[in-house]
Amino acid sequence: MATKSVDLLKVNIDTPRWDQTTFVGRLKHFFNITDPRTVVVSEEELDRAKIVVESCRAGTVPPGTSLEQLYYAKKLYDSAFHPDTGDKMNLIGRMSFQVPGGMAITGCMLQFYRTIPAVVFWQWVNQSFNALVNYTNRNAASPITVTQIGVAYLTATSTALATAVGLNLYTKRAPPLIARWVPFAAVAAANCVNIPMMRQQEILNGIAVTDENDNRLGYSRKAAVKGIAQVVISRIAMAAPGMILLPILMEKLEKFPFMKRIQFLHAPLQVMLAGGFLLFMVPVACALFPQQCSIAVVNLEPELRDSIVAKYGDKVPYVYFNKGL
Repeated sequence: MATKSVDLLKVNIDTPRWDQTTFVGRLKHFFNITDPRTVVVSEEELDRAKIVVESCRAGTVPPGTSLEQLYYAKKLYDSAFHPDTGDKMNLIGRMSFQVPGGMAITGCMLQFYRTIPAVVFWQWVNQSFNALVNYTNRNAASPITVTQIGVAYLTATSTALATAVGLNLYTKRAPPLIARWVPFAAVAAANCVNIPMMRQQEILNGIAVTDENDNRLGYSRKAAVKGIAQVVISRIAMAAPGMILLPILMEKLEKFPFMKRIQFLHAPLQVMLAGGFLLFMVPVACALFPQQCSIAVVNLEPELRDSIVAKYGDKVPYVYFNKGL
């Protein structure tokens, strides 16, 4: 037991288990922390996992803890606690809830796309869900006011509704498959608005950047723009395969006689299929870019760049920051 304790104390609990400089390493990491099974873990077990992680950071390990138990505690911690604040995130906003929450909303958006009231309702539900996810996974070092949250929510919801309703009316005479793709267009357009608006403080005031040893060097607006742009791309990529390929699949399936007899099962079927896509696309999309993003010092704002160069010379070629999810 003593040998195990010594070995565990050598584990850097804040370093991901897999190499984050490679896509495969990031994919394994995000498959781990976006595991939807962690959603049903009890609050008590999550709190115990936090105690284990914080104990390890402090240089102690609870007696009897194995290496796998330590990694499992870190998995639960990463899935439920914010990386910046250490506070427990609300359940619906966690990335591990993207599969159960996203599959229900995506499936219904793809199924109920024919009437304007249905389009309005499901786009509103989706943007409400997205707003909560974006707020929960923001970079917490840049606070946002209730007013700014409200403006971001209303702007994104209005963009989604305008896109969805406008395209819905425009595609009335288009082939049925084109109309089925309207929800994805609305989701993509809204993501381009929702995420930057929800994280506007980072764009206005900059995001905290550090050197490779985690020493804070200042705040950068350019770093914020880069990080938020990557999050927007990831979110659109997360939705794209399911919302583009699933309509094609349903278009083919609905031509079969047996599918015409079970129309009441079309919505549950789309929900399940959407879940299948999201189960893989949530970690894939999160893994597209490193969580700890970097930007070259030469590409920073002149005042910040000059400050870093004056203090460190050429010893700090890159700065690092948490881009959020």
